Amino acid sequence: MNDKGFQLLAYITGEKSRVIGGASIALFEKDEELKSLLSVDLAKAMKCNVVQLKNKDYLLIKNR
Repeated sequence: MNDKGFQLLAYITGEKSRVIGGASIALFEKDEELKSLLSVDLAKAMKCNVVQLKNKDYLLIKNR
């Protein structure tokens, strides 16, 4: 958790250089359509929200 009231559960990216370690899951998927499907499926399983960033990566976050 952080002071903003949300928890980062996963980060899905198409750039290997943006896959970093940490408490959340970081996934690499080059195909844009598969990234989108993966983010929706994981969000359903984790009961969280999906945010698509301007760089076409996805954040899976959960509010407190």
